[in-house]
Amino acid sequence: MAVQKMLKFVTVDRDMPEKRPPNLRKEDFQEIYGEFAKAKAEEQSGRCSQCGVPYCQSHCPLHNNIPDWLRLTAENRLQEAYEISQATNTFPEICGRICPQDRLCEGNCVIEQSGHGTVTIGAVEKYITDTAFDEGWVQPIRPAQERAESVAIIGAGPGGLAAADRLRRAGLQVTVYDRYDRGGGLMTYGIPGFKLEKDIVMKRMAQLEDGGVEFVMNCNVGEDISFDAIRGKHDAVLIATGVYKSRDLQAPGSGASGIVRAIDYLTASNRIGFGDEVPEYDSGELNASGKKVVVIGGGDTAMDCVRTAIRQGAESVKCLYRRDKANMPGSQREVANAEEEGVEFVWLSAPKGFTGDMIEGVMVQKMRLGAPDVSGRQMPELIEGSDYVEDADLVIKALGFEPEDLPALWGVEGLEVTRWGTVKAEFTTGKTSLPGVYAAGDIVRGASLVVWAIRDGRDSADAILEYLATTTSVAAE
Repeated sequence: MAVQKMLKFVTVDRDMPEKRPPNLRKEDFQEIYGEFAKAKAEEQSGRCSQCGVPYCQSHCPLHNNIPDWLRLTAENRLQEAYEISQATNTFPEICGRICPQDRLCEGNCVIEQSGHGTVTIGAVEKYITDTAFDEGWVQPIRPAQERAESVAIIGAGPGGLAAADRLRRAGLQVTVYDRYDRGGGLMTYGIPGFKLEKDIVMKRMAQLEDGGVEFVMNCNVGEDISFDAIRGKHDAVLIATGVYKSRDLQAPGSGASGIVRAIDYLTASNRIGFGDEVPEYDSGELNASGKKVVVIGGGDTAMDCVRTAIRQGAESVKCLYRRDKANMPGSQREVANAEEEGVEFVWLSAPKGFTGDMIEGVMVQKMRLGAPDVSGRQMPELIEGSDYVEDADLVIKALGFEPEDLPALWGVEGLEVTRWGTVKAEFTTGKTSLPGVYAAGDIVRGASLVVWAIRDGRDSADAILEYLATTTSVAAE
């Protein structure tokens, strides 16, 4: 009689991979969670209730076949589990590490709603693909047939790379243009190693290069090559630049030395991890060592900054956010990790200004939550007479990102943008106002999650394949 492998959520408790103690993990930039052992991965996968209507799957932007690969893992059919996982997700080992599962798949797990604790979906997803790499199940990209059509992708972030993978597997000639010296976008230079170790990203980059994707690095479109030149060289173009323009803070003293942008701070730290020379880090400008650090913002980028500052040896790290903990946009799991590591959160607080030519302090005004706005979130209101000064040697602005003005930057006429500055593109296909030009990821939807960029990149790749099939058949006639 076959042993029942699933539906064990009543008898088996939820369990995560072992998390390194805060006093040890804050000394380095290695990932904080260990790996599941084979038996533990099978045990935790077996807690899945195999729902008839799996909310975990419907709430995943990629609609990953989560119940299927959980069942296969529980049955020790791990290679099949990997193949099912890879079928819908270009980078499952990355999503398993950095997706906010508490807001997506795990947050909508049916057994979580019944009080038994969610299945640890992200940890199992990570385990499956890490094992696949170790066992050699991750196959090189080898198209069955080469095609003559050529596609340019501007941006080597998750959206651009997901599209490159899909287009190259279809046999198209793919060239990726990127402004940085390494691919991966924010996965490489924005997200710290303790959430996503960089060899994970570089492994996928190597797979794409080995599969025939051409990368043109250190290439600024509009400076090193024009957008029109790219269009002239290729049959279709995908814009996947992401959004890199930092939102600014207009307040008295905001020009003081020692107030830096989150993207600059995180990029410097990640470059140090690669062994690069970073003068701004060595000089202390982008280094928190021995300093009183104040981070302004409440999203995932702010969490990355506070946890990086702890690891750099800051004297103290405080995070100012204008709403309370329940209303912050960042992952609650990340907040908990930051608190364990010694970060102090100053809720219902907003910067009013800054003191000193070389930053000495942040003028803080206290807030309370008032009536909800159109989105339903309570609006912060100023409490008169509650101002005070928070000492600071380094202030990091993590206020979110906005799109650059691509039509002006690239000198492109006819590329329509929205009133927010994002590229105006057709839903699901990414088709823009210019023939043969598509757009995907944050440059269309605004600053969002890696998993959404992967979804958009895959969708746009499919639309490009359909477009090229149509134009090729018309040309043949």
